[in-house]
Amino acid sequence: MNYLTTHIRIVTAFVIREIATRYGRSPGGYVWALLEPVAFIGLMSMLLGSLGRLPALGTSFTLFYATGYLAFSMYKGMEGYLVSAISGNKALMSYPKVSPFDAVISRFILQAMTSCVVTWIILYAALWTTNQPVTIQWTYIVEAIAFAWIMALGVALGNTVLFFKFPLYQKIFDIVMRPLFLLSGVFYVPSHMPHPFSDVLLANPITQVVVLFREGFYVQHGDTGLDMPFLITTSTGLLFVGMLLFTVFPVARARD
Repeated sequence: MNYLTTHIRIVTAFVIREIATRYGRSPGGYVWALLEPVAFIGLMSMLLGSLGRLPALGTSFTLFYATGYLAFSMYKGMEGYLVSAISGNKALMSYPKVSPFDAVISRFILQAMTSCVVTWIILYAALWTTNQPVTIQWTYIVEAIAFAWIMALGVALGNTVLFFKFPLYQKIFDIVMRPLFLLSGVFYVPSHMPHPFSDVLLANPITQVVVLFREGFYVQHGDTGLDMPFLITTSTGLLFVGMLLFTVFPVARARD
């Protein structure tokens, strides 16, 4: 119990530190965490809405793009923040009682809280832009968020090790991941794409997260391309590999 209590206090201290350093030093603070997605979703809605077309699902461009963008951000925002947890707190890794995992967990908690608040505000506002009743299925939404975070944690833990041991891998990873936003179904419904492109897009686990997240807002008729066994296997597999690498190769205390 003393060991657990110690690490709870350390994680709490890390969270407070992260709150102060992440947005506390910039004008507006955490308002920027809300303004960035609002600006993107609003701009895309106005641009495509001005063409007079309907979105792929429903009648509201704002809700359609909000569900896609926020689902993608649940993964990308978490992964990008966690992967620098060790390097961003390397000065504290010299303390014997501080575990590298404490820094990761603290960032996970802070990002999770921030993402949930931002997502709730944006979706609540986006629901006012549709003229059709929306029946929210919370089970799908919670499942999508959970899978996104599980994958993000696994990828971030693995990349923490791989970026340190293979600097070239980090450059390759960044290049490969750049088109991920366009390939994850944020702007379109993957199952509506022609074959074989739809199969290729649905083989991306992040696309599966977006599809599952949208299931919570839209009643879709026909095959949506959702593959729950694939999503479960992929997310848990990435988490297992990431935790294995992070445990076997303790690079945190090896950093200069």
